[in-house]
Amino acid sequence: MRALAMLFGLGLMLASLPAHADGVRIKDLGRFLGWRDNALVGYGIVTGLSGSGDSPRSAATKQALSNVLSRLGANIPATDIDSRNVAAVIVTATLPPSANIGDKIDVTVTSMGDARSLAGGMLLMTPLLGPDQRDYALAQGALVVGGYNFKDNFNLSQKNYPTTGTIASGATVERAVDANIVSTDGKLKFILKDPDFTTAQRIADALNQTLGPDMAVAEGADTVEINAAGSRGDLDRLISSVENVDVVPDEGARVVVNERLGTVVAGGGVKISSVVIAQGDIKVSITTDNQAVQPYIFDGRSRRGHDLVVTNSKLEVSDASDDAVVQLPNTSVADLVRALNEAKISTRRTIAILQAIKAAGALHADIIVE
Repeated sequence: MRALAMLFGLGLMLASLPAHADGVRIKDLGRFLGWRDNALVGYGIVTGLSGSGDSPRSAATKQALSNVLSRLGANIPATDIDSRNVAAVIVTATLPPSANIGDKIDVTVTSMGDARSLAGGMLLMTPLLGPDQRDYALAQGALVVGGYNFKDNFNLSQKNYPTTGTIASGATVERAVDANIVSTDGKLKFILKDPDFTTAQRIADALNQTLGPDMAVAEGADTVEINAAGSRGDLDRLISSVENVDVVPDEGARVVVNERLGTVVAGGGVKISSVVIAQGDIKVSITTDNQAVQPYIFDGRSRRGHDLVVTNSKLEVSDASDDAVVQLPNTSVADLVRALNEAKISTRRTIAILQAIKAAGALHADIIVE
């Protein structure tokens, strides 16, 4: 195509700027071993629903409501409860690595029965348990549901999923937690988000240069061990110093394309070797025309039940007259994709071109199609 030839000419004119690697704080590249969130879960009751709660055949909901009422002094058997204004729910939350008594955390409430909607409901006080089956927080409050479900006379109107709701700051921490990130032998271990031998070694070298020799050593592609034995009295200052050391992480050569959204993301330094590309289009068009024909007998009256359908097909094949064969010297993916975008080339065709260059061995990167 003529447009393809023009865009490659434009790509050759664009100067490839050298990739400038900026330093990144170590804290943005990973985490310390032991510093993690904690999952909490609980089982509770949502009340105040307008006939959209669990049906009376839900034995678990009836029993749970009976238990709640008995703790409040009203002894009502589960068999006597018949209401669709309550729903049994599962409550989940995430406890941060460090939390104090009285801190507030968000909770998510999901229906576990046959409730149609939790809109307008109120979660009753629900203990949230950790993996050790101990209570760490108490959740209670009004739900915020981003949807609705209304049904009347077999007519249904629904938006999103109204059986899930959230309560901002809906749980209060009742048991303090503090992550232990120092091992018994006085070692800190830093875990990289993206394991890479080069990045791990650069982190160790930067820490040794900033904090002193023999302070850090790389252990594999994902771990850097830091000696904290001599900083027992000032561990927080040491961790702060480690987190704010700048490192230039090693970048893997990747090209990520998203055909649905029409985006192509690639590092500015991803190179393309010299390659020749031939691009052409063949358009095949098939048109079908169906016509109903009703035959007549000699006396002019129609013969019923013997209609005929005549099918006429037309096949057209057009070959593009402006195909192009171009030669591309060494350049970068950034220049190529920028030129493709300026030439209004579709994302599907861009993906095909990149994959063809990769198959030819001229694109030195991994292509990830989402």
